[in-house]
Amino acid sequence: MGARYRVSVLDVLISDGVVVDGTGAPARRADVGIVGDRIVQIGAIDVDAVRTIDASDKVVTPGFVDVHTHFDAQVFWDGALTPSPLHGVTTAFAGNCGFTIAPLLGDANDADYLMRMLARVEGMPLQSLRQGVPWNWASTAEYLDAIDGTLGINAGFMVGHSAIRRSVMRGDANRRAARPDEIDAMCDLLRAGLEAGGVGFSSSYARTHNDADGHMVPSRYATAEELVALSRVTGEFEGTSIEFIPMNGTRFEPWAVDLIATMSAAAQRALNWNIMHVNATSLDDNYQKLAASDVARERGGRVVALTIPMVVPTIISFRSGFLLDAMPGWSDAMLLPPDEKLRVLQDRDARARLRDGAADPANPMHLHAHWDQHVILDVVAPENEQYRGLRVGEIASDDGRDPFDVLCDIAVADELNTSFGYAQRREDDADWAARLEIWRDGRAVIGASDAGAHVDLLASFNYPTMLLGEAVRDRGLLPIEEAVHLITDVPARLYGLRDRGRLAEGAFADVVVLDAATVASDALRTRFDLPGDAGRLFAGAHGIEHVLVNGRAIVRDGELTGERSGTLVRSGLHTETPALDD
Repeated sequence: MGARYRVSVLDVLISDGVVVDGTGAPARRADVGIVGDRIVQIGAIDVDAVRTIDASDKVVTPGFVDVHTHFDAQVFWDGALTPSPLHGVTTAFAGNCGFTIAPLLGDANDADYLMRMLARVEGMPLQSLRQGVPWNWASTAEYLDAIDGTLGINAGFMVGHSAIRRSVMRGDANRRAARPDEIDAMCDLLRAGLEAGGVGFSSSYARTHNDADGHMVPSRYATAEELVALSRVTGEFEGTSIEFIPMNGTRFEPWAVDLIATMSAAAQRALNWNIMHVNATSLDDNYQKLAASDVARERGGRVVALTIPMVVPTIISFRSGFLLDAMPGWSDAMLLPPDEKLRVLQDRDARARLRDGAADPANPMHLHAHWDQHVILDVVAPENEQYRGLRVGEIASDDGRDPFDVLCDIAVADELNTSFGYAQRREDDADWAARLEIWRDGRAVIGASDAGAHVDLLASFNYPTMLLGEAVRDRGLLPIEEAVHLITDVPARLYGLRDRGRLAEGAFADVVVLDAATVASDALRTRFDLPGDAGRLFAGAHGIEHVLVNGRAIVRDGELTGERSGTLVRSGLHTETPALDD
């Protein structure tokens, strides 16, 4: 970055904007000149341009970088990777949590297994995976080649542990520990994927990650030795990273701290873990988890937490069972086919066992087990319309019944299609102050959207517009220069992106023009636009007026253009290895 260019005609001139360059430096009024895919000049520009964007009274920023998505399948039916670009995202990293769809080197059932696993653990509609993804590759290299040139935004893809393990061990992948020769074979597959441009290694030990057959996903059967061996392979390649979920729960157990520190140190690569929720009452627990970064630093590694800058409403249903299946004694029931699960929830004795499991003090999902506090969000059966929008505790009090029985009865009448969750409240200043404290801690990075996954459960793909609208403008919690730095340069440096994350002469022209006075997310709604007519939660944005990816407009006047100018980010070629003390 920082090179000077002399040009006679610009392809794009963004004129008279307030430039917030991503470094955290004070905003300044300037023009931005673009030729091809690069920014060639920032300042007072007196050169003709093929196209001029009038940015008067607007803010001009780098494109936002989302480091945790699951766009691996969506890329085949929606190369724009919506709705992320509508919220200013120009670069995303996918293939997280070990859940990639390459390689496919086992028997013919591998693709079926992976798509059912994704449907179960990442909430992707099975009919969309079957109809919208070709499943016609074997290697990670072939998968990456299949999507190269189809992207609306820049995207990099990890190499996922569960897919590697399945390719090597087939049906034994989620039955037992691997033998030394099998670990060697996994290492070879990972090498091949990283050599092809995979941007790192991802895995998960999360208790919520169970496959469609009722087993833990393959990565959960790995020993620490296997994880460390794969981490070492990651360190053989330039510009790679590690993403891992060590455990669920409010605090890390000692083994989890030791494991992630050891993985990072073995690879000599940054490891990020997902996800840290923050409010005023969680700070002690947050700092206990962040202390893992200190252990990693002492061993010569780097560990960072991913956090999200707002409360994300969680939409739960007994049909999907996600989150609920991590409660003690719940996994067997939640993994049953819908008709069998329906019979379980009709059985009073079975309900009592589930109620007792949820009340277990060791329940890692205890925050979701306050049944009386849940609100009925959506219903199907006509007799349930009366409950829409009501709190379960209110219904139970009026009827003189137990809240859990009330919730089960409503869900049974809806054939398990009832959705419920906690009413979203406007958080107080103490919660936001706690959040800001974590954002400013060098051991945490904003960016855990899960975009492309849990399409009917949660929606945090809109975190950039929520941050800029709620935290910056409405609450005045931090200056816009700092907020932009946290969602551009910081995540770009974490993944070692070359020439992205900042507005600078010589940098790639990933640029957002926004109206700071109006920027905000639209309201969530269900949109039925996935293959097989499946639905997903969707929201566009206000105030994100123009989004350029590599100098070409993917969003113009707040609307998608149909442009596909994104780069397939390949390790080493488009990324470099950042210093571990960054």
